[in-house]
Amino acid sequence: MEKIDQQRRHLFGAAAVTIAAAQLGMVGSAGAQASKTKRSQLAPIKPGANTSFARLKQIDAGVLTVAYAEAGPADGPPVILLHGWPYDVYSFVDVTPLLASAGYRVIVPYLRGYGTTRFLSNDTVRNGQPSAVAADTIALMDALKIEKALLAGFDWGARTVNIVSALWPERCKATVSVSGYLIGSQEAGKMPLPPKAELEWWYQFYFATERGRLGYEKYRREFSKLIWQVASPRWQFDDATFDRSAAAFDNPDHVGIVIHNYRWRLGLAEGEAKYADLEKRLADFPVITVPTITLEGDANGAPHLDPSAYAKKFSGKYEHRTITGGIGHNLPQEAPQAFAEAVVDVAKA
Repeated sequence: MEKIDQQRRHLFGAAAVTIAAAQLGMVGSAGAQASKTKRSQLAPIKPGANTSFARLKQIDAGVLTVAYAEAGPADGPPVILLHGWPYDVYSFVDVTPLLASAGYRVIVPYLRGYGTTRFLSNDTVRNGQPSAVAADTIALMDALKIEKALLAGFDWGARTVNIVSALWPERCKATVSVSGYLIGSQEAGKMPLPPKAELEWWYQFYFATERGRLGYEKYRREFSKLIWQVASPRWQFDDATFDRSAAAFDNPDHVGIVIHNYRWRLGLAEGEAKYADLEKRLADFPVITVPTITLEGDANGAPHLDPSAYAKKFSGKYEHRTITGGIGHNLPQEAPQAFAEAVVDVAKA
């Protein structure tokens, strides 16, 4: 445990609120938060109680054939749960049955480059830019004939939730976003940060090099396990838990999508012209108007902001919750009860 704590301190340093101004271009105040919602009471669950989903489904949606887990009544209010990097649908393996038992139709897709989600054409650009991933979510909703859904996620998933709710609020009932407001832009990504803040993004700079691409290709499992350990220093996951998710990284497009995502953020890779208008709108850091609950673990070792830095980016009914007990970056898997309760609560807003 001490070794992992040392790794976290060495690789990430102290979380810097300056990232808010430099990369997100915003200021905020905790005073913008709404009064706290009365929390729902779901059946208690121990993290790790579940180890599998029912069989995965597959559907053509946009440029992809998307693999996804589904649970709950087909006519229940739809909830779409979105994972991040380097994680997969198993981040929601305990959240899903909680929400299904509460009457929700739960959809948990593999993002592009993960699991058995595949591109329909070999000629499609293996594009990892955030607006493309968000457009995938809209395409999935269209394919499943879901007009409006509650969206919840963390890491890349939280960023996708933010983008969909900002650009397509008519498709989004409410959101749950771990680590708050994560919309960024290439222009903001060009702004240098203080050294300690830059240190937190070490892997972004590694991926900017050919050595980094080759290293991630060769050591993707070892690399991902290190990220898990550093981002969630108090999460005592076992090998079986990691291996279930690591299988998703064997996707033939995984490395290309991940590398493109981080290079695009630094302006080192081009995006696709068809997403240019979306990126232009996102560069203005739009305010999110739908009801939202943001969450943060008290032991998140990954780069993140103080909640006061993004509170004013949510103009609808809003609440922030800090989840205690040594909870790290993979919050839905480490604290499934708290995550599921936030979904149920924001649905009532």
